[in-house]
Amino acid sequence: MKHKLKRIITLAILIVINFVLQSTVFGFHSLSVITPNLLLILTMSFGLMRGRKEGLLVGACSGLLVDIFFSSILGPYMLLYMFIGYINGFFHKNYMIEDVLLPLIVIIVDDFLFNTIIYIVSFLLKNKTNYGVYLLHVILPEILCTALLTVIIYKLYVKINKRLKEDE
Repeated sequence: MKHKLKRIITLAILIVINFVLQSTVFGFHSLSVITPNLLLILTMSFGLMRGRKEGLLVGACSGLLVDIFFSSILGPYMLLYMFIGYINGFFHKNYMIEDVLLPLIVIIVDDFLFNTIIYIVSFLLKNKTNYGVYLLHVILPEILCTALLTVIIYKLYVKINKRLKEDE
């Protein structure tokens, strides 16, 4: 029970830190439209390392924070992050945790799907049909930025995960 509480507290701290960094430090970057999706990296990482349940829970908490602070309704981002975390959890048993190639491929696909769904909900339904421009100026630069940070941050999450597993 003590180890489970430690894992929950560690994940809560990671979620809050990533949320604050994503919405402040990276949000005020000179290219403010292009922000690395740190919460997506966290959700993907723990989905891959710990499985569907953990990916779903990390995604739910991450998305809930985004909904509370940046959305007019509760739920859309939470559902999106939950879905991505859950789907990533299917790869949990099929790869070596230290391998960075699969997480890199997964984060590229995740970020593409994430932003495409955001585009559909935010723009296409409002009859703004410039997906090519959105893809070129928002989605692709964000994918590149998020993928580059994944290579660095994922290794840190692997160390944190190993430490949590050692305690268990």
